[in-house]
Amino acid sequence: MISGGLDSLLAVALLRELGVDVTGLHFLNGFGAGSLRKRVCESRSIEEIAAEEKERFESMLGIPVRVIDVSEEFLELLVSPRFGFGKNINPCIDCRIFLLGKAREIMEGEGFDFVFTGEVLGQRPMSQYLRAMRQVEKESGLSGRLLRPLCARLLAATEPEKEGLIDREKLLDIQGRSRKRQMALADELGIEDYDTPAGGCTLTDENYARKYLDLTGHIDSAVTCEDTVLLSMGRHLRLSGGVKIVVGRHELENNYLESQWGGNVLLTTLDHPGPTTVVIGDPSEEELLQAAAVTARYSDGKREASVRVSVTSGGDVREMEVAPASDADLDRWRV
Repeated sequence: MISGGLDSLLAVALLRELGVDVTGLHFLNGFGAGSLRKRVCESRSIEEIAAEEKERFESMLGIPVRVIDVSEEFLELLVSPRFGFGKNINPCIDCRIFLLGKAREIMEGEGFDFVFTGEVLGQRPMSQYLRAMRQVEKESGLSGRLLRPLCARLLAATEPEKEGLIDREKLLDIQGRSRKRQMALADELGIEDYDTPAGGCTLTDENYARKYLDLTGHIDSAVTCEDTVLLSMGRHLRLSGGVKIVVGRHELENNYLESQWGGNVLLTTLDHPGPTTVVIGDPSEEELLQAAAVTARYSDGKREASVRVSVTSGGDVREMEVAPASDADLDRWRV
C-alpha cells in the first residue's frame, strides 16, 4: 500500500532489503490534493494521472505498481461512514478499512502472502492509535495478514512473521509523530523524492469540508467526481438555496471553468481583466445581476462605479452593467 508519503516508501524499501518480492498498490480516492491540482491546473484526466503516478512510483522504487481509481466507490462511503468523521469530513477509519479491503481482495485472488502499509503507531490521532489499528485490521478481513514494518515490533506478531517469511528482529519500532527516524532512514536508503508529510487529503481541510457540506446541504442528488474537483478550486458564493457561483482565482482556474463547466451560465468582464464565473443552478434575473456584481468585484474594475459583464448561456450572449459587489455582499454570500 503506497500513499506516496515517506512512511510507505520506507516500508517498501525495508521489505525489499529483507528479500521480499513486492508489488505496490496506490489507490486514487478522488481527494488527493495533488491529483485535484492536476485536474484543474493541467486539465489531466484521472486516467492520465493514474498512468503518471504508476510511472513515477515504478521509477522511484523499482517494483511493479498498480494505480487503481476508486473515486466513484469512495463517494458512496462518504455518505454515512460507519466510524464517523475526524475533525472535518475525513472518514479515516472507514477509508483505511475500505482500501485495505480492496488490497485483501487482490491478495487473496492472486496468491500474495500478506498486505503491508507504512503506518506508524501513534502518528495520526484518528486511525493510527492501537485500538483503531486493530479494528482496521479486523474489519478489513486482514487479521494476521496486515504487516506494518515501521512499527511491527510494537505490535503482535503477524502470520508472515510466525511462518518465517519475515524476520521480526529486522523490523522497526517507530512510534509517535516525529519523523526524525524516518528521515534518517530515508537518507540511509537514498530515498529523496517523497510527498510532504502530513499533507495530501483535502477531506482534512477545513475550507474544503465547508464547501462540501454546503453542497450536500443544498442538493438532493448524489455528489459526483466532477463536483469534488470543482470544490477544490475557486471562490464559492451561495446566492440562494438553489444557486451557487464559483469564481476563478487565476487563469488556469478560469480555463478549467470554461472548458469543464461551459454548459452552465458563464460570466466574464468585458472592459477589465477579470475572472470567469460559473453559475450552478437555475438563477433568477436578480441572481444573475448578483453574479455579475461579484464577477465585477473580483475584476480589475472593482473600484469603478459600474462594470460591463458578459453573460453566456448556451448559445446566447447578453450584457449586463452592474456596480461591483460590496464587501458586505461578499461576506453574506461567501461559503
